Amino acid sequence: MTTTADLPVVVIGAGPAGLAAAAHLVERGIEPLVLEAGPAAASAVRGWSHVRLFSTWGEVTDPAAEKLLAPTGWSKPDAATYPSGGDWAEQYLQPLGDVLGDRVRYNATVTGVSRTGRDRIVDADREAQPFVVHFTSADGSEERVFARAVIDASGTWTNPSPAGASGLPALGEKTAADRITYHVPDLKDPAVRARYAGRRTAVIGSGASAFTALAALADVAKDEPGTHAVWILRRGISGSTFGGGTADQLPARGALGLAAKAAVDNGHADAVTGFRTEAIERDGDGRLILFGEDGRRVDPVDEVIVSTGFRPDLSFLSEIRLGLDERLQAPTELAPLIDPNQHSCGTVHPHGHRELSHPEPGIYLVGMKSYGRAPTFLAMTGYEQVRSVTAAIAGDTESADRVELTLPETGVCGGAGLFDDPAAGQADGGGCCAAPAPALVQIGVGTPLPVAATESLSSDL
Repeated sequence: MTTTADLPVVVIGAGPAGLAAAAHLVERGIEPLVLEAGPAAASAVRGWSHVRLFSTWGEVTDPAAEKLLAPTGWSKPDAATYPSGGDWAEQYLQPLGDVLGDRVRYNATVTGVSRTGRDRIVDADREAQPFVVHFTSADGSEERVFARAVIDASGTWTNPSPAGASGLPALGEKTAADRITYHVPDLKDPAVRARYAGRRTAVIGSGASAFTALAALADVAKDEPGTHAVWILRRGISGSTFGGGTADQLPARGALGLAAKAAVDNGHADAVTGFRTEAIERDGDGRLILFGEDGRRVDPVDEVIVSTGFRPDLSFLSEIRLGLDERLQAPTELAPLIDPNQHSCGTVHPHGHRELSHPEPGIYLVGMKSYGRAPTFLAMTGYEQVRSVTAAIAGDTESADRVELTLPETGVCGGAGLFDDPAAGQADGGGCCAAPAPALVQIGVGTPLPVAATESLSSDL
């Protein structure tokens, strides 16, 4: 007779965290079944294949995955070099998917997760029931599979946040979709480059993706006259706006912020601060005009790049009893550690299965999805999460509780929720680590900061 313990662990998503989870399960003698919506491993990563990570190869491979790959003759790339998203996918993630073989199902889109015979209301004998996972295949047929546990590593890539500052799409945003992108464009692709070269582009956002877009547009501007960016920030500009700079323990991440500042200082971009987009309208020429909540407007632009973050898709988990923070949509025990309203140091207290658990035992959100709407996630965080979670599933509580990850700091602290006054609340370093209070900086004056080579600028998604 089949028992729950004989069933596989379903892993949703064949990205970095999902494939690492499968590798750890195999190492522990537990059968995984990875359901990936895309046609290949790392489908989301391939969506930003042109972007270079700011973590090195030494920080973006998982030890259990390396052991699984070793018998195939796979060799790890130079640990000190920085892969692009495409490198990561082709040289590590797809080979890992290949070695897992039939344990990975591609073109399998999960549509629902529940307890067998129990909707979210029913208590009776609930925890004794296996999970049931519904998914659709490439031909549209519906299937289901039963599982002893579920690890949701589906990420947030397909759910970008809108331009509207309220969290809802700005009025007119949907109808202007032909001139808006929510991901960093590949400006080395001639067809994509033609869309932005010689034109005026609004970049909305203040994180790594916005920095990457600004640096890339500045690079195009050097060769294509008329190329210009308008950087839209919801907050003011302070010393922490551009990240940790030379104080960042990930040098490429620090260089990314410096490159964004250089784009403004060198005249390739103008910064518009305290602007919260409320509406987007077309002018008579089809260009876009952005209107702010305070009545201000941005002169017409040809294109808009929205880099306002991502959010988790929780729709297929509606029958599961999740414990999520009401603001971040992250697990309730993890949320205080990563809340950008309180701190943004780029580091987080070590965490594992306990911080990632829910009222529904046996289900875990890991990787980017575990952070909900919070930013600054690093691959090494996801690898440590799945190591702890898989140990917990295997019943090895001692190993699951032994979380010893130390993440690099940005050298910057500050509460992102204090956007009305960038200097407010900074006397104590923002309450998260001992760093100097950020000073207000003037943009467009002074000696330009050095820009790292374009290929070294990226975001570690």
